[in-house]
Amino acid sequence: MVGNQCITLYTDTMFKHNRRRFLRTLALMPAAAVTGDLLLKGGFAHAGVSETNHTMRTSYTPKYVALHESGELKKRADILYDKMRRCHICPRECGADRLSGERGNCSANATLEISSANPHFGEENELVGDNGSGTVFFANCSLLCVFCINYEISHYGQGREYNTSELANMMLGLQRIGCHNINVVTPTHYAPQILRALEHATSNGLRLPLAYNTCGWEKKEILEILDGVVDIYLADFKYDDPDAAAKYSNGASSYPEITKEALLEMHRQVGVAKPTAGSDIIHQGLMVRHLVMPENVAKSDQVVQWIANHLPKDTYLNIMSQYTPMYKAHDYPKISRRIYQSEYQQVVSAAREAGLTNLRLQMQ
Repeated sequence: MVGNQCITLYTDTMFKHNRRRFLRTLALMPAAAVTGDLLLKGGFAHAGVSETNHTMRTSYTPKYVALHESGELKKRADILYDKMRRCHICPRECGADRLSGERGNCSANATLEISSANPHFGEENELVGDNGSGTVFFANCSLLCVFCINYEISHYGQGREYNTSELANMMLGLQRIGCHNINVVTPTHYAPQILRALEHATSNGLRLPLAYNTCGWEKKEILEILDGVVDIYLADFKYDDPDAAAKYSNGASSYPEITKEALLEMHRQVGVAKPTAGSDIIHQGLMVRHLVMPENVAKSDQVVQWIANHLPKDTYLNIMSQYTPMYKAHDYPKISRRIYQSEYQQVVSAAREAGLTNLRLQMQ
């Protein structure tokens, strides 16, 4: 705590500790676990990893439970499915008939493609806790950044086909082994399937908060359908420069405008992310991530100033330092290197000067 600011410093040691825990878990699993197959069979007991056989003990009830009980969750899923007929789920609005097997600009059709499902220890501490964030990585992507660290998944579609019942069983398996949430990563293009899986899983006892882990480039009308479904929005705010967004994210010049509107809608739905009383774990709220890039190509100073001007000053903001030139980043001179410590510190200073009080900082 610095003055009235809540500032958490994530050091290299902390990241390595979380990574070691994650790798130790993976080392105990057969390869099938990393693609979700083991979760379909009932959890990690088959890999010699004991299950906790308990759900998270908290007074928090996920928002989607009430929608399930009223029948509204199924209706919302059906609405989203219909939007895949001439797809306009993401801001690209490509119009592909995904229900007939056509693939959209995101490279997805109506068949779920999942890269992995497992407890993840590399997320924010408030999501990881002791048992990990129950993370499902979906293949393909609507934004397609040239520097994506997970390009094998996002650009090349690395993953396997599953149906929604199988995704539901993965969610239940993650709950059985004690994960603190269901964390759907790059979920936008599979929002219809996620809601159908959630409906099935809730019928069978799923009670973990749903974290929607998104690039931030989300249509407001789709977010409105997710109102009452999502507990935690874990959203990037990548750029406040349309030219940079167009250059580095496959022509997405609308990114700043659409993402700002999306963040306002996310906050309206779930409010400021704070740990639940008596816990270090966040169960509800908006968590914003901003990745500092070389040469200030993302206009990071404008990003933090916009957050300070349009969201509460105690909005959860993770200022990330781990930019690494991956995939095609070396084809773009300005982003072909790691950031300097001085570049990171400039963004931190801008956030503090803007009055933001709930910062998560990463020591280099």
